[in-house]
Order: sequence, then structure tokens, then C-alpha cells
Amino acid sequence: MDFNAYHGKDGLELGGMVRRGEVTALELLETAIARAEAVNPKINAIVYRGYEQARAAARSFKPAGQPFAGVPLLLKDITGFCAGMPTRSGSAFVPDTPASADSHIVAHFKRAGFIPFAKTNVPEFGLPPVTESKLYGPARNPWDVNRTPGGSSGGSAAAVAAGVVPVAHSSDGGGSIRIPAACCGLVGLKPTRGRNSLGPDIGDIMSGLVTEGVVSRTVRDTAAVLDATSGYMPGDPYAAPPPARPFLAEVSSKPRRLRIAFTTRAPYGAVVDPEIAAAAEATAKLCERLGHQVTEAGFDIDAHKLGRSFLTLYGTGLVRTIDAVAKVTGREPQPADFEAMTWNFYDRGRKVTGGQYLTAVAHVQQVARAFAGFFEPYDIWLTPTLGALPLPVGLIDFNDPHANFADPRIAGFALYNSTYNLSGQPAISLPLQQSKAGLPIGMLFGARYAEEATLLQLAGQLEEAQPWIGRKPAVR
Repeated sequence: MDFNAYHGKDGLELGGMVRRGEVTALELLETAIARAEAVNPKINAIVYRGYEQARAAARSFKPAGQPFAGVPLLLKDITGFCAGMPTRSGSAFVPDTPASADSHIVAHFKRAGFIPFAKTNVPEFGLPPVTESKLYGPARNPWDVNRTPGGSSGGSAAAVAAGVVPVAHSSDGGGSIRIPAACCGLVGLKPTRGRNSLGPDIGDIMSGLVTEGVVSRTVRDTAAVLDATSGYMPGDPYAAPPPARPFLAEVSSKPRRLRIAFTTRAPYGAVVDPEIAAAAEATAKLCERLGHQVTEAGFDIDAHKLGRSFLTLYGTGLVRTIDAVAKVTGREPQPADFEAMTWNFYDRGRKVTGGQYLTAVAHVQQVARAFAGFFEPYDIWLTPTLGALPLPVGLIDFNDPHANFADPRIAGFALYNSTYNLSGQPAISLPLQQSKAGLPIGMLFGARYAEEATLLQLAGQLEEAQPWIGRKPAVR
């Protein structure tokens, strides 16, 4: 299939072509592989190639009404377990052992017609919001290869932006879907806690902080994937209320007059880039022109105290992950096995007592209740997704002996993203604006718990009013 024709269509369009017999799953896959091989030397988005496994699946694929029939898919190198493919979480400490079975979300991807064919670049254990692991090397942003595509789903976002696939698997524990989406000019929805199961092997990660989803180029692809992957798996510790109707139907449904709060103020003492603040103001005015009630209002938190609790959850979560690998492999973790920032954070996490961990959980839950209460008079909260334009590659040295995950450059860049992980509420980043230099600027819209429908209705309206699909990055 011609690349320009392939790249000009979203996942639902490509799936429709396969269902109608206009193209085969194998032809789509070969186009994706050819694009991956052409562009990956520039962006380093793909770190494992499962091409032959995918070719076998494509040759035997039979369209049967699947929404994404025969559409190639990339899986993130964190979670996203796919039988026959390794998942190393960006760390040399994790062996390259192929998974024996699919995780719940990957099984649902396949049921929807997707054909996974490779794994994407991530930072070590998904910790920072940039993708620059020692194991894989830095992923680069197709809009400017000297800048990061974000993290931790940076490889997935870079590949979608570069046209390798229309949709790629992602996960989010503090902004890891939304941050790369904003960096790369994509749609990035963090679903409600419990909307997508982490089963069968995982109940939750870090007391409910992590959820899975995708990055994509269109709102409707994101909605249709959520229809395909969402649902309770017996034994899940959380369950989101089922939607009233398919999420895809919400995209074309005009929203009611929404009460939208917005702010450009930043937590953690950070300062939002003036271009990004101006973009948020412009987005607020766009929402007003579409008939919504817009009010300037922010959510006040003791960001530094919250940051300590958040880092306690993350640090102990890292200990659990590394110690689980150590138990399976029989290897004792040593500093030389990890990047310095990872080891420093692991060492900090090992010193947390059970009482300290539960105190942090209680504090996080207290903040989550306050944050949920903030939405009582509002349907939507609008903020910039990021505090700065995509950071330069190499800005932070993760192998510096004193590297610290509490680096203020990380917190200031990530802004309010992690707050939605604490509360479990859904949030979506939309590529509504651009900088003077042509870099994407994402706008973050959050809603009440389980109200993805409201987000998707508004996102569909905004996509129609100010479309982004025609924008193409510099990498060709």
C-alpha cells in the first residue's frame, strides 16, 4: 500500500478497507514495517521487532467485523504483554524473555482486529517524562529530533506522529499517555481508574496510579479503542461504571453547554512557558465561542507535600518491580545494573516503612477527594498539558550519581498530570495549538470520575472546530 494513502487514514478507516477487501492485513503490515525501518534510525521509537510473528498473524487474518481489522499496532515496552514478545521496561536488569500469554488489554486489541508487530522505546521502568534509557538510547521527537517525544510512552507517540501506525499502546502512571501526546501532537486519553483491566497477572500498580490506553491521531480512534478494551475482569480491585452507550458514539454527539474552569497557574513553584499560557488562553476562548461557560479557576494544593507522598508510592512501586524481577532471575540488584536515577530512587524506596507507605496512601486519597470535590461546580478543568515545550534530549543526566527523580525540571514539565492518577479521573490531551516554531502544544481537559463521555463529546467538537489531522512533523 502506498505510504501517503496509508498515513492519510486513521485506524478505523484502514480497518474498514480491510473489511471491504480493498487491502489485506499483510499489505497494511508491510507498509507499517517499511515506514518503521525508514524512520526509526531518526527517532529510535522501536526497540523490538516481532515482524515474522506479525506476518504470520496477518497472513491468516480473516476480517469478521472487527473495527480495526488487520490494522498494525505497536505495544509499549512496559505492560502490554504479548505472547512471543519480551517486555523489558527499558532496563538491562529485566531479561528479554518472551511472554507466555497476552495480557487482558493485548487480547482485547487482537479481538478488535489489531496485529501487534513491535515494542516501543521507554525510559527505565517508565519513571521520567522523557524517553532516554541507557538500554535503548533516547527516542526523538519527529517534530524536532533534538527534543524529547515525552515519556514514558515516548516511543509509541513518536512512532504514531511519524506515521508508522495510526494507534499505539500506552500506559499512564503520572502523565505517561498525555505527556507524549502533547509533545508529539497526538490525542492522549488517560481512562478512568478501572476502565481497562491490568489483568490477568496484575491487580493494580502503585495503589491505582497506573492505567493503560493508547495514543492516536484522531479522537474517534481513541474512543473506538476504549470501546474495544474497557470492561471488568473478574478479580480486578477497581471497576469503572459501564458507559451508557459506546464511547465512539459520543465523539459525534454535540456536548451540552459545559461549565469549564481553566488556569495557567503551575504547581511546584514552576512557571508555565508564555507561549503555552497564551495557547491555553486561546483554547479557553475557543470553548467560549463554542457556547461553553468558561471561568478562570485553579485547584490549590500543597504541591511539595503531595509530591513527597507521590514519590513514596512511586519509590515503593519501583522496589516491588525490581525485587519481583530479582526473585524470578535469582540476581541480586546492584547499582551497576541500573541508571543512577533508578538506583537512587530504588534505594530510597527500600527505606520506606509500611507505616510510611500507608500514610502516603492516606494523604494521596485525601487530596484525591479534594480534587474530585473541585469538579462539583464544573464539568471540565482545562489546563496546559505541559509547563514547557518538549525538552531537549539530554537535558537531564539520568546517570549522574546524584540524579534525583524529584528533579524540579520534571515536576515543572509534567504540571497537573499526576493529579488525575491520584484521583482516578479521566483526562485527555488534545493537540489544539502550536508554538511559533511549529511545535505541538497540548491542552489538557479533565472530567469527573467515569465521565469519559463528556471528554469525548467535547474533544470531538474541538477537533471539528480546530482540526489538527493535516499537520505533519518535520521527519519524513
